[in-house]
Amino acid sequence: MIPFNQEVIEALGKSTVKITDEFLEPPIMIKISNSDSVIGTLGNFSASTGKAKSRKTFNVISLVSAALSGKQVLQYKVDMPANRPMVLYCDTEQSKFHCHRLLSRIYHLVDYPQSDVHPHLHFIALREYPTKVRIELIEYALFKYGHQVGLVIIDGIRDLVYDINNATEATEITNKLMKWSQELNVHIHTVLHLNKGDDNTRGHLGTELNNKAESILQISKNDLDANYSIVSAKFIRDIEFEPFAFYIDEGLPKLEENFEIKSVQTRKGFDYHELSEGNHREALEILFANGAITCGYEEFVLRLKEAYTSKGHNFGTNKAKQLKTFLENKRMILKEEGSYSFNPDFYY
Repeated sequence: MIPFNQEVIEALGKSTVKITDEFLEPPIMIKISNSDSVIGTLGNFSASTGKAKSRKTFNVISLVSAALSGKQVLQYKVDMPANRPMVLYCDTEQSKFHCHRLLSRIYHLVDYPQSDVHPHLHFIALREYPTKVRIELIEYALFKYGHQVGLVIIDGIRDLVYDINNATEATEITNKLMKWSQELNVHIHTVLHLNKGDDNTRGHLGTELNNKAESILQISKNDLDANYSIVSAKFIRDIEFEPFAFYIDEGLPKLEENFEIKSVQTRKGFDYHELSEGNHREALEILFANGAITCGYEEFVLRLKEAYTSKGHNFGTNKAKQLKTFLENKRMILKEEGSYSFNPDFYY
């Protein structure tokens, strides 16, 4: 018999789920006001994505301000645990000078005097430290303050790995997010850039976040008026919320309540509302009738196009490429090491 250590034996017992077990739903923490959509619960993690200068950090400080004030900021409503009202903000990208300026904006948003230190916000700047040390400092901060913390922000998850395209590193840091959030029963919200050429989250790390996060928000500048940024759901397990717009006024994010988002293109790419869940499922079942597909990008786009055409949905090549991106972002198609497979349990 193969010997197993006590830790493995105990882990198996803890991991067993019985039909007679009773579990409470994770407490809802972060909601979008305009649709009552849940984007964050305790014990899980979420993420914001966007291209450079899309105002991702302004979006995040709005979320933090909603947590600290208990009031709606932009469209965010955050219900912090009464016994754990602290926000731990970890910034990996900016200098201490810029972190201090960001901190000042949060104080302005929550109308807190800058002559005092807010008792429920702990901000750490990690740019100067090596990758491994950044992770260790976050873990130590969670150990030190975890009993007081309800929300953790990691602004710059890319700086917690050496290589964003390393599958092992991506899995390891995503596992840490799941471990930290579940063991401490906090919600973690992190930030990752999108690729410059498309709307995919960057590298293997982006793929892992897409696969494991409770929700992924996308922040993008409006195509017709760059003064506005649009927040939309790139992926969400709850009901999808109506995109909303904000702008910057005197250095602070402000909700634009009268902005006609539907009148402009808020997202480049394929609009998944064009087809129903059943339409997609029928075409994908034809495409993957013989199982996973191993082929190059161009060939796969051609096969995808043919499968949808067979069900009466005709797309040009560019539209088919956008469709491919959409299907991968929604995890209807899974891609791994050059092989494409169908995920029949996708959430539409």
